[in-house]
Amino acid sequence: MCGIAGQYCFTGKEPDMELLAEMSRRLSHRGPDGEGARIHGTIGLVYRRLAIIDLSPDGCQPMTNEDGTLWLVFNGEIYNYIELREELILKGHRFHSKSDSEVILHAYEEWGADCLRQFNGMWAFAIWDERQKRLFCARDRFGIKPFYYVQVNGSFLFASEIKALLAHPDAGKHPEPETLGTYLAWGVSDHSEKTMFEGIFQLRPAHWMMVTSEGLQQPSQYWDITINPSIQPEISDEDAASGLLDALLRATRIHLRSDVPVGTCLSGGIDSSTLTVLINNLIRDEAPASVGARQKTFSAVFTDKRFDESRYIDEIVAATGVDAHRVEPTPEQLWDDIDRLVWAQDEPFGSLSIYAQYCVMRLASENVKVVLDGQGADELLAGYLAYQGSYIRGLIRSFHWWTALQEVAGSLRYHRGFFSSAFRQVLVRRGRRMLLKPAPPAVDRYVGSLNEVLGRELVATNLPGLLHYEDRNSMAFSIESRVPFLDVRLVEYIASLPLSQKIRHGVTKTTLRNAIKGLIPESVRCRMDKMGFVTPEELWMKEALRPFMLEVLSSDSFHSRPYWHADAVVKDYLAFLEGKTAYSPEVWRIVCAELWLRMFFDMRGRLPAGT
Repeated sequence: MCGIAGQYCFTGKEPDMELLAEMSRRLSHRGPDGEGARIHGTIGLVYRRLAIIDLSPDGCQPMTNEDGTLWLVFNGEIYNYIELREELILKGHRFHSKSDSEVILHAYEEWGADCLRQFNGMWAFAIWDERQKRLFCARDRFGIKPFYYVQVNGSFLFASEIKALLAHPDAGKHPEPETLGTYLAWGVSDHSEKTMFEGIFQLRPAHWMMVTSEGLQQPSQYWDITINPSIQPEISDEDAASGLLDALLRATRIHLRSDVPVGTCLSGGIDSSTLTVLINNLIRDEAPASVGARQKTFSAVFTDKRFDESRYIDEIVAATGVDAHRVEPTPEQLWDDIDRLVWAQDEPFGSLSIYAQYCVMRLASENVKVVLDGQGADELLAGYLAYQGSYIRGLIRSFHWWTALQEVAGSLRYHRGFFSSAFRQVLVRRGRRMLLKPAPPAVDRYVGSLNEVLGRELVATNLPGLLHYEDRNSMAFSIESRVPFLDVRLVEYIASLPLSQKIRHGVTKTTLRNAIKGLIPESVRCRMDKMGFVTPEELWMKEALRPFMLEVLSSDSFHSRPYWHADAVVKDYLAFLEGKTAYSPEVWRIVCAELWLRMFFDMRGRLPAGT
């Protein structure tokens, strides 16, 4: 795990050493354990190390092969590196370290771009081929690890974070209006190769790209996922649950491979609770050294019981005996942290819920260097309640009338309050989109059948944005965050299951709930609500954050922006304070965009102290 960056000069010039040094400095939080650089000919590679596997100097980067013809900078983990190393040794490759980084180099020597199909893990890396004079860039299947790039003044720049690219004075000088508009109106980000900085792009998940002296070649997709559209059961509940539990246990086990301490993020929800219990069982049966004799967990709690999951956290802690650590985020602390949070994220974020995760990662950094998290399970197993509408519509269109009726009855039985609130929110949000200018392009996350929606949510409209937040929140505190639910073997298994194994009679995550029966407390397994790491955003925006909101909304800079009708936004917020209108996330998104515009454009040369 680390931060990577580089420059490839198309014009034959030497890379800019001062620029590369500044890019490296801006990534120092991603790798406080060491740094490295190689500048030769037209290529410059820099690296910041967070030592996780093979803590010896042999694991340092940029790393080369035996004859110095390939040079690698790599961010991430290849979890099956031990098995691949053994396979490559049998093919005649010789290794000089125990790191997964060296496995990438030899795998590329052996299989070329097809090496990506062999990896199980998370990665963003670049390999410079000295013989061919070309740069091979690749990103993992889900975009867990970031890879940004820009072409500017005859060179190709890449980095783990956008802020490093902004070290070049001509990179990302203006906001990208289309992606910013999509974020403001719909809360969707990281859904395409475009970022919110004009001219700065990201390599899409499951893609690789070759860069030569003639420029960038078209990125190529090396993996795709197809969600089984079948409605009728093709497998018994028992077999489906058994297969899922086996795949999840294997994924959890391999995600614990580490030479430094590992902990767990515990929200109190089904996904993180399941991981916590499985890890505890592995401690008992296999004693993984990375976890130690007693697992450490990290949670966010709140005094306001409407947003607090302490009850469920307490049940998991009591059942497992973990060493539990907790933090209570506050609005006062949020405003003290807001500049650092916006700086860490690089782009504006859709709600204040990510602040709870930010606080959890800060807490974890005091105790461990790696955490496991339940990200990805909701998109795989249809965990968000809004997916039920897509499922029911798909059932009706495919003439599964009886099943559709059962799902409507189940949804009303368990989630009547959610759907009533969601309907009101649709009307509120439609009105707030009128505060924006120009009219934003429509993005409907839930159009199509459930299998189409889940496939899109995994790779475009939801999960990539959440993984962005998780990467920046964790790396802000030099923490590596791992997501076992996105183990490729587990993902492909869940994708193969029929939709009736994901939602049934209004109950989400059907197969997972069946698989963990008897493993976790019933009160957690049978939860029908959905929270995760959330914050009391509406309450904060009405009370504690009120003076800060009014300061932002009354500023000259806010009223000068071309992205919203400023006077109407102020009027709408005042109406919310008076209880005349309901709250919706658009309020925060507009304010967050203003804070982002100030930091990355108005104050480009005067970024926060300590960054």
